[in-house]
Amino acid sequence: MIDELKSDRLINKVGGRFKLTALVQKRLGELLQGARPLIEDIEGKTMLEIVIHEILQDKIAVDDGLFGHTSESKEKH
Repeated sequence: MIDELKSDRLINKVGGRFKLTALVQKRLGELLQGARPLIEDIEGKTMLEIVIHEILQDKIAVDDGLFGHTSESKEKH
């Protein structure tokens, strides 16, 4: 599974190695704090494997602030 972290497919999906690292770190923190996995088949998978599968299945993505508006951004304008 760690080999998938080196995969160009995964790196390109999130927009680069730095964004991938940031996304994985953020999501791992959420899972460690009790967030529920967003994929069905988690049995026997490490938290890192769960995060990778969530990315590959488009369950999570980098929020670069370019698309959509949050309630915070609407209040500022």
